[in-house]
Amino acid sequence: MGRSVRMIAATAGVVLVIALGASRAAVGALPVGSSAADTSYVVPTQPGPVQTRHAAALLYAEDHPDSAPPGSNDFECRTGPTDPDPVVLVHGSDSDSYIDWAALAPMLAERGACVFTLNYGSDGKPGKYARGDMARSAAEVADFVERVRAATTAAKVDLVGYSQGATVARYYVNRLGGAAVVDRWVGVASPTYGGNMYGIVTLLRLLPRPDRIVEWLTSEAISQQMQGSAFLAALNAGGDTVPGVRYTTIGSRYDEMIQPHSNIALRDPGATNLSVQDLCPENKGGHFNMVYDSFALGLVVRELDPTAPAPVCRPVPLGTGILDMIVVSNS
Repeated sequence: MGRSVRMIAATAGVVLVIALGASRAAVGALPVGSSAADTSYVVPTQPGPVQTRHAAALLYAEDHPDSAPPGSNDFECRTGPTDPDPVVLVHGSDSDSYIDWAALAPMLAERGACVFTLNYGSDGKPGKYARGDMARSAAEVADFVERVRAATTAAKVDLVGYSQGATVARYYVNRLGGAAVVDRWVGVASPTYGGNMYGIVTLLRLLPRPDRIVEWLTSEAISQQMQGSAFLAALNAGGDTVPGVRYTTIGSRYDEMIQPHSNIALRDPGATNLSVQDLCPENKGGHFNMVYDSFALGLVVRELDPTAPAPVCRPVPLGTGILDMIVVSNS
């Protein structure tokens, strides 16, 4: 669901939306390719600095729209037969590649990976990404992966998705033929079976047409990520994995959006499900902190490169990053 999943609270028939998103003008980047319908994805070209906090990355992106995560989108990068697969990073809802990947992209690049990322899923609002129909977004990812493979001469790629990005990437793998060219899929805070947002989705489903309510309040993509959505039911029908791909989910028991946290895990063959707290109990970080949590990012790096050192376990307070994101998003 990502940075912009709006925290929806429903009491006494009143629905309150706290928007964790803000608009950005789409400039300084190159529109490339197209998916179904008439939307195009954007390949960021101007690198921003390394970030260590999600809110700081968001703040920088507000002033420097469509920045590229440092170390990413070098289309001169080449891979050989013994080199790691190129890594394609897929961001979360109402976000962009810089906001979500300004920490992980440079970590991977420093280990010699060719790293690529795109801003996908516009619904026509300037500077807004990962809001439109997720099947269409997956087609954009498919197009971008082929461009990466052509540039790098790589037979296969690895995919890392955060929140909505994990599900979009899995749709591409499972439903659009991506399994033929994807080696590893890693989902960080993936809403595999949808978010209930601490029971709010259950309350909304007492109302007529809850999906349309959420779509009106937030976006089509957010409504597709609710627990029990038709989109997720169709994606997971017949098995949530397909043969030939190595799947890993990395989640938190304290995820603010995906409750119960077991909805993060894949349930079928080929999947490894990692919980931060199983490996580092004193880390109580949740959804919005995952892509800037050094332990979670260390797990991602090690899934892609087993020779990487094990991440260091350090205490992380409950709720880390939430207040900062709310303040910056609404400033």
